[in-house]
Amino acid sequence: MKQKLGITQNVLELIGNTPMIRLNKITENIEGEFFSKFEGYNPGHSTKDRIALHIIEQAEKQEILKKGTTIIETTSGNTGFSLAMVSIIKGYECVLAVSSKSSLDKIDMLKAMGAKVYVCPAHVKADDPRSYYQVAKKLHAETANSIYINQYFNKLNIDAHYETTGPEIWEQTNGEITHLIAASGTGGTISGTAKYLKEQSQKIGKNIKIIGVDAYGSVLQKFHETKELDLNEIYPYRIEGLGKNLIPTATDFDIIDKFEKVNDENAAHRAREIALTEGIFAGYTSGAAMQAVFQLAKKGEFNKDSKVVVIFPDHGSRYMSKVYNDNWMQEQGFFDTQKIAQAEVEFIK
Repeated sequence: MKQKLGITQNVLELIGNTPMIRLNKITENIEGEFFSKFEGYNPGHSTKDRIALHIIEQAEKQEILKKGTTIIETTSGNTGFSLAMVSIIKGYECVLAVSSKSSLDKIDMLKAMGAKVYVCPAHVKADDPRSYYQVAKKLHAETANSIYINQYFNKLNIDAHYETTGPEIWEQTNGEITHLIAASGTGGTISGTAKYLKEQSQKIGKNIKIIGVDAYGSVLQKFHETKELDLNEIYPYRIEGLGKNLIPTATDFDIIDKFEKVNDENAAHRAREIALTEGIFAGYTSGAAMQAVFQLAKKGEFNKDSKVVVIFPDHGSRYMSKVYNDNWMQEQGFFDTQKIAQAEVEFIK
């Protein structure tokens, strides 16, 4: 029987309860069962809807937010979109400091949702006054009746996923999950989800392996292994919403078993492969998470009993000017090295 459809009072009621989709073709040569937790089904098309709603509602409960309050945030795009969406429904202003690495699609979407957007240079140090971290802090200091969400250092980022994403995955897999693979940026998604899953698994005497996905050019994997911030690890890379050039306190490094690093090119091709094999139009970071699966499989991480959940953080529509754009792929040299044939488009005159 089809589920009876009801009336949703506003888009915020659609946040969460995203589908778990079995991966079939793309993982057919890897031992184990693989599933994608596809966060692109959120109304704001990303997992960041969860933290935007949770953080804002907690601020409302504490009476930090008042009529006319301006919400300010640092974002690579997805959190900003989610905050703008929630702000529209709840009646707040939204101002965003965005990395120039963010796709034009994301920036245009932010403006379409009524946010004031400041685009900041991506490849500067975190303490540079031009960085989106420092610009957001400055905007907060200069804007009366404003709050700074500060997702990288906000414990509520973790709590949102502990209360929603973790329980959903546990229920959807009937507690049979053996591995969680998730991209790590702010770290809230992997940390909150992992905390819940580990608590539940320990109650029944099993252990779930938590694997974070990091980018080459980011400091997270090295910090996890050494507890030291190595600035020599930092160099420019293209993947958005993955990795960091600082250490966010919203990442619980102790709960993550290990990190797997991926590069820009492999992640881009893997995102396109997800679409062409599974019909799931997922974002660049989803491609990164999927690439990590293949690298881990080569290292013998999985066996026939593995039940692996891979979080796909957002929707592919955010990347039409990047990984799903043949010209952009060629400009990066990605088509040259892997010799991937472009889809043919024929114009009838």
